Amino acid sequence: MNKDQIISLIKEDQWMMDILRTAKSLNLPDWWICAGFVRSKVWDTLHYYSERTKLPDIDVIYFNPENLSEVEEKKFERMLAYRMPSIPWSVKNQARMHMKNKTFPFASSVDAISKFPETATALGVKLDEQNNLIVAAPCGIRDLIQLEVKPTPFFIEDKERMKIYQERLIKKNWKSTWSKLTVFHIN
Repeated sequence: MNKDQIISLIKEDQWMMDILRTAKSLNLPDWWICAGFVRSKVWDTLHYYSERTKLPDIDVIYFNPENLSEVEEKKFERMLAYRMPSIPWSVKNQARMHMKNKTFPFASSVDAISKFPETATALGVKLDEQNNLIVAAPCGIRDLIQLEVKPTPFFIEDKERMKIYQERLIKKNWKSTWSKLTVFHIN
């Protein structure tokens, strides 16, 4: 599987395309739908699942250093919920997430994606101005398609972040859903 095949998988999924069109309708700056939205689709496909694995939320991110209000994010969540009420939307401005995560500011949404905990979740998709589906994979797609769960370089370089990575492995327990995964517990 390659990036073009991932794009095709998503394009062929009406539910995913409806979500992408709905998110695009907000016209958020530097927006992406990321993490489990893409990862779960690929892993479900590689496990030959006939039904979609339920997602706890749909992560919509954007980058707006002009308004760092969490209230603004909640407003966007309500707007999305009005348009697609069955979707568990989560909207986060990556320009403010450094304050929550106690790290340095991110330069863009893709910069923020590169600093997600796992390489297989460090992914984003969106529709561009011409409605072409594009994928951001700053850590590559190799681990995703090889069914490997590993920390991103950003997490490897810091012991405290690695604790967060290890805690997420336990909490997410992805192997119970996708049995073919290889999960790397790096100390």
